[in-house]
Parts: sequence; structure tokens; C-alpha cells
Amino acid sequence: MPVHQRNANVAEGLLVRVGIPHSGGRLAYHAFNEAYAGMVSASAFWNPKTGRFRVPEATDLTEIDFALDSAGFTAMRLFQMKGRQRGIAGVYPWTMEQFVELAAFSGATWVAQPDMCCEPEVSADQAAINYRINATATLLEGMLRVVYAWQDQLARTMNANAVQNMVRIPVPVAQGWTVDDYRRSIDLMMQVWERWMPWIAPPTLIGLGSVCRRHLTDPRHGLFAILEGLEGRLPAGVRVHLFGVKGPALARVKMYPWVASVDSMAADFSARVKARQAGIPNTIAHRAAEMNRWMAAASRRAAPAAGDQFRLGFNA
Repeated sequence: MPVHQRNANVAEGLLVRVGIPHSGGRLAYHAFNEAYAGMVSASAFWNPKTGRFRVPEATDLTEIDFALDSAGFTAMRLFQMKGRQRGIAGVYPWTMEQFVELAAFSGATWVAQPDMCCEPEVSADQAAINYRINATATLLEGMLRVVYAWQDQLARTMNANAVQNMVRIPVPVAQGWTVDDYRRSIDLMMQVWERWMPWIAPPTLIGLGSVCRRHLTDPRHGLFAILEGLEGRLPAGVRVHLFGVKGPALARVKMYPWVASVDSMAADFSARVKARQAGIPNTIAHRAAEMNRWMAAASRRAAPAAGDQFRLGFNA
């Protein structure tokens, strides 16, 4: 069995990932041509008619650096609309085994664990948030068990390097709405994680969920208040991915050296809105042009500039 496995390879600086709503096709090809890093939801691979993931052998998507999101918010909205699902925790339509298989064969650079989001649209009160924080830690334990079992089976006929390259260790996700919520979520995350060491190394990357619909500057719930409240409470050496960050936030987010990456579906949403307002078809060419516009603006905001005052991270 492999040991001390890292869950992601993280480069210096702030990486911006553009959301790609497909498991292949012309938008993925455009992202490849432009050398964009991507973020793709597991739901892009899901076929609800067959109850299985579609995993093409090779697409334009597999040629780019893309991460795989577990589609937690989409799953939660589906659960609210249609009731209990057949998969993970009765919320996701797919099982944990199906998700781990998708993570292994999709070609993703890294994969986020299934989690339980805490946005106000889906969390009625603090009791619901507390439940979802606990459930997210439980889902991390569940995914690690499935990954371990699969790796253990493969290790009987394959070497350790091949095993760890085939079945990847997930990126754990912290959930919540206030700073205290996220701190508790990280504590629970690390309790789970440390039980599996040294089979896995300390996390290189963790995700911060429930930020895409969040105000930026609210003193209690704003993104910057959350980030500042987490300084000193992150595990040593870990960096963070922010799911669904607004473009205007990047000029300040880049000041936190422990934030490794962000992603956003804003480009594709903006393309739909602009096409409707202009009364034109939302063609692939239109969507690709909007992707270019959004990524150019995001790259400018995320790039170092004269006068930047970078924050120095510290650990407790």
C-alpha cells in the first residue's frame, strides 16, 4: 500500500479556475486552447436516466488542468425539490463508490470530497448548519474508507505508485457560515484526517465551501471576515481553495498567500444573461468570448501589482 500520499500538488501564487459546465466539447476545447485551468462539477458527468456517470475515454477536458467538484449545492437543491435521493446521505443521486470511481477515471487534477453546503438558501437555521458541518466530516470519513478499500485491493497486483495515481486522495472541504462554524469544521476534518495517517500525508489543499453566494465585506458573514478569522487556525503547511469566488474579490484574495486557488462559473452565467438581454443566441462562440473576457479580468485582479500588501500567514 502507498503511504504519505498527498491530496494535491499546489503551485505558488493564486490560480484562477474557470467553471466548465460540460464533461467535454467545444468549451473545454476552447479552455485547452487558451491554457485555462478549469473546475468541473460531478453533475456534468451524471446521466440521471441510467443512474450512472458518463466517463468518456478521452475528451478535450482531459487535456487541461481541471479539478472535480462534488456538486454539493446542486445535490442539495435536488434533494429539496424531489426529496430523498438514492445516493450519498440520501442527498446525492450517486453513491460514494460511484463518485470515487468518477474521481479515478475522469482525469481530474484533484477531487473535492462530497460535502453539505450551508448557504442560507438551503440551511434554515444554526441547527441545520451544525448538522451539515458534522455530516461533511462524516462524508470525508466515508470517502477515505472507500478509497482505502479500493487501494488495498489494487495493491495486491500493482505497485504503490500505480495504486496512488489511479485512486486519488480527496481534498477535504470545510463548511459553515460564520468563522466559528468553519473553525469547528476544520477541527472535525483534521480529527478524521489524522486517523488515516500515515497512509495519507497531512493535507496539502483543503476547500472552503459555501462562499459563492456570500457578501464580501459583511463584518460577520463576509468572505474577508471568514478568511481573516481562519488565519492561525489552518493546519500547518496547508493552502486553501475557495469555491465560487466573485471576480471583484480577487484583488484582495491574492493578498492571502495561503489561498492557493479559486474558481467561478460567473463567465457562463454572464454569457446567458447577456445573450438574453441582447436577444441573441447563447452560442458556444458567445460563451467562449465571455469566458475570455472574464478570465482576462480575473487574471489582472489576481496578478501581483505595485503597492500590494501581502498578508503573512501564521499558524497557532
